[in-house]
Amino acid sequence: IMLLRLARPAVLGKTVQLLPFCADVLILPDEACQTAYGQHFTDMEICAGRVEGGRDSCQGDSGGPLVCNGTLQGLVSWGDAHCATKNKPGVYTKICKYSKWIRETMAKNRPHRPLQRAAKLAWGASSEQTAKN
Repeated sequence: IMLLRLARPAVLGKTVQLLPFCADVLILPDEACQTAYGQHFTDMEICAGRVEGGRDSCQGDSGGPLVCNGTLQGLVSWGDAHCATKNKPGVYTKICKYSKWIRETMAKNRPHRPLQRAAKLAWGASSEQTAKN
């Protein structure tokens, strides 16, 4: 699993880091987050990180992608305030639990093709008319 850290650019010495940071993390059993966070961790979330700590998302990374084999699996959600702490893995929104809502929302917000064509025709006609006048 790869975690891309897409927070603001980091200044490393005198150079600015424009590419995202990546961290290899493991998908951990739900029990790891249930032990760490109790009832706050739900089945709508993924537990990921390293039990020994050292690699995790942190403040400013919320909403960033958790990618597995090129497929978006989760979004950075929350975790321990100190970041990358031993026995305190990161918690990610589990995308598959929201796939129906995502599809419905995308369908509702997709531009209607006949309306797009009509708008292009209308704009094209008014442009042509303006050019002739």
